[in-house]
Amino acid sequence: MIRLTDKEFHDIYSYVKSNYGINLINKRQLIESRMQSVLMAKGIKSFGEYFELVKQNRFDEITAMLNKLTTNHTYFYREPAHFTFLKDVILPNHEKNNRKKDIRIWSAGCSSGEEAYTTIMVMSDYFGLKKTSWDYRILATDISLKAMEAAKQGLYRKESLKDIPKFWESKYFTKQGTDYFELKDEIKNQVIFKRFNLMDAFVFRQPFDLIFCRNVMIYFDQPTKNMLINKFYDALKPGGYLFIGHSETIQRDTSKFIYIEPSIYQKG
Repeated sequence: MIRLTDKEFHDIYSYVKSNYGINLINKRQLIESRMQSVLMAKGIKSFGEYFELVKQNRFDEITAMLNKLTTNHTYFYREPAHFTFLKDVILPNHEKNNRKKDIRIWSAGCSSGEEAYTTIMVMSDYFGLKKTSWDYRILATDISLKAMEAAKQGLYRKESLKDIPKFWESKYFTKQGTDYFELKDEIKNQVIFKRFNLMDAFVFRQPFDLIFCRNVMIYFDQPTKNMLINKFYDALKPGGYLFIGHSETIQRDTSKFIYIEPSIYQKG
């Protein structure tokens, strides 16, 4: 087994923290165990040598490393209270008050796409025959190219569909073989995928009505979370919403967000 020295751990931890906001200070064993197969496959004999490779070929290697160190497990209709709130509160309000008939949504940390696609299916159901007069495409971003490439394909195992309304399976998916389902183009074409690092400046042409950032900030320390939450606040329209993971919270004394209900916050 290739051991991770104190200096190597410090170099990797500091680099990932400063560039990507991810806090690995308590993940030394995780780094050492999960990266073994990567180092061996490349014929690399130390983590120091691997770190040099990461710095030289930052775009590909850092993504591969972060894929190994973070969990991308998700599924359709995860944390359903958010989609109920979208259907019962946000969409009726937009239908009543939005003359432009558009709704701008960002799925930040979209992983393999289930969150963004679930949102599209909820909106498609809600608008029904009126959906052709609405623009409700979603921007979905992630640091992982591997996750986004999988998301663009729109091909998922049956177990990922376990929580969706039953009629969605035939309405929005096509069965492929015995264990896979592919999203129909009418859903896939409504999501725009883009690689994006949440530590970078937010430069968007227009603010958003809703931002999803669920189960992403668990990898960040508190100062990084506070900084990111305030960036989300600035990226929302007045009255816009932020959905975070049910295990996550926003410190009220460090943010202007108004608490609505668990994991749902609004910009005043």
